[in-house]
Amino acid sequence: MSEEPADEGDAENPDASREAPEERPPSDEESSSASTDDPPGSDDDDPPLETDGEGVVGSGHDHDSGESSYPEPEYPDPDEDVGGISTPPDDEEMPLADHIEEMILRLAVVLLVGSAGTAIGLLWASQAIEHVWLNVFPYEIDQVPPPHVYHPLELWLTRIKFSALLGIMLALPVFVYQCYLFMKPGLYPNERKYYLAAVPTSVVLASVGMLFSYVLVLPVLFEYFTFYAEGSADIAYALGDTFDLIITLTGFLAIVFQIPLFIMLAIMMGVTTRRWLAEKRLYFWAAFAGLSFMFTMDPTMMAPVLVAITMILLFEGTLLILKWVGRE
Repeated sequence: MSEEPADEGDAENPDASREAPEERPPSDEESSSASTDDPPGSDDDDPPLETDGEGVVGSGHDHDSGESSYPEPEYPDPDEDVGGISTPPDDEEMPLADHIEEMILRLAVVLLVGSAGTAIGLLWASQAIEHVWLNVFPYEIDQVPPPHVYHPLELWLTRIKFSALLGIMLALPVFVYQCYLFMKPGLYPNERKYYLAAVPTSVVLASVGMLFSYVLVLPVLFEYFTFYAEGSADIAYALGDTFDLIITLTGFLAIVFQIPLFIMLAIMMGVTTRRWLAEKRLYFWAAFAGLSFMFTMDPTMMAPVLVAITMILLFEGTLLILKWVGRE
């Protein structure tokens, strides 16, 4: 068998095959070190990402200074309002005894104002009773039946009750404002704004309710009473019983006319929504009827019916206005 002649280069340089080793794939350590030696601007220039076991939190450190080459992640301040779980700015813990003491003092202020209003009302109670008596009956002034007094203190008790109505009018805005001061530390700034706006609004609505009672409800009610009894009995109205009905109805309607305010505050403060109130309207109607028959009872059932209708109309009118302005 013949042998092929050796390559001339190999013959001239017998060590060539020994100086050029066979090529092999680089190992992991060599490829890692090679990637760190790449010149800047190459595609492999980014430093390795760092993780905390749950996700990427950084992408490298400055080995010369020992600091991270990227900013630290920002986390929310625990004192800030995150997700609506923070407390109002002035909220602080107080012992229960201090809360009770503060509440009693604020109620004492309300009672003081109400008592002062009642005392002032006693000065003109007789003239006010005469004026109301002559205007609630469906007669000409000279045909109005005179009041009947059936026990010695009836006139004085009627004066006190009528004067107390003035005291309630003056104490109502004070009561609302004292409630605001009591709850102020636990209210957010927007809630404080709504509550302060509610104070004058409450006074206006109470005045409108009392005027509504005097101008519309009481004349209709006594018109019905007169028609109901006329022709079958002689009409004789007792002073005390008549003014009990007038005062109760007028004061109750002053509170009833707060319904729009309560609904507005509840929706603005996020307690409820117009849609939820509309879905539960039948329950509210039943509650209104129950309250009307509880506080304005009369044998003919006319007074509670009028009050219940007024409450339902106020409720539905408020929901209609809220729908018109786009509040859901």
